Amino acid sequence: MTASAIHPTAVIYPGAELGDEVEIGPYAVIGPNVKMGNGNKVAAHVVIEGHTTIGDNNQFFAFTAIGGEPQSISYKGEPTETRIGNNNVFRENITVNRGTMDDEGITSIGDNNLFMAYVHIAHDCRLGSELLFSNNASLAGHVKVADYVVLAGYTLVHQLCTIGEHSFCGVSTFCIQDIPPYMLVAGNKAITHGINIRGLRRRGFNKDEIAELKRAYKVIYRSGHTVQAALTELDSREWETPHIKSLSDFIRNSKRGVIR
Repeated sequence: MTASAIHPTAVIYPGAELGDEVEIGPYAVIGPNVKMGNGNKVAAHVVIEGHTTIGDNNQFFAFTAIGGEPQSISYKGEPTETRIGNNNVFRENITVNRGTMDDEGITSIGDNNLFMAYVHIAHDCRLGSELLFSNNASLAGHVKVADYVVLAGYTLVHQLCTIGEHSFCGVSTFCIQDIPPYMLVAGNKAITHGINIRGLRRRGFNKDEIAELKRAYKVIYRSGHTVQAALTELDSREWETPHIKSLSDFIRNSKRGVIR
């Protein structure tokens, strides 16, 4: 192991596995069941514990707590896990809790995500890649978040919700149902405000793709149809892009119902 800097006050427990060029700051604590890849930077007072596996080139800012026990009365000390991919940034005072046996026992986070200060990711959450969570966004347990999702500051997501890809939640949004892909939602409680046009443009969606999603949105949210009737109409039309099928499949498979 080649470590560029491990501060003498840091506590690295026997059994911890650190990759090359890892930086560990003052008073950081790395638990005995932590496995960490190359190029990670761990700032002062960070605690990484539990059965936690971390990829390469992640940054953990001061007072972040990763892999801690879940805030769940069902948890009885089982060796559940936290898994984190590559190139993520965890800003100050973030908490990520490991999984529980009520689910698959894993909290997982993908790649290239930015989590701003005071974000909370609860037990058994499954997060994709290319996410941006602004300050104080919080997920309750068992939440699933697909790729390219943005949660603005103080967004709160109820347990067991699913957030579809390319969606955007406005400031102080409170989500108690699933958010379909491509949507812009806001409010307490959250309602839809159209397609996430700006986000889609940034990610390379062309004008025809966006126009088609707008037409599908009108069928679902502005036609007066029930959810089932809207799905039937979507299925009856011919669409040029695969996005509409992704949207209708998400709604059809939702267990909590979707935000409308």
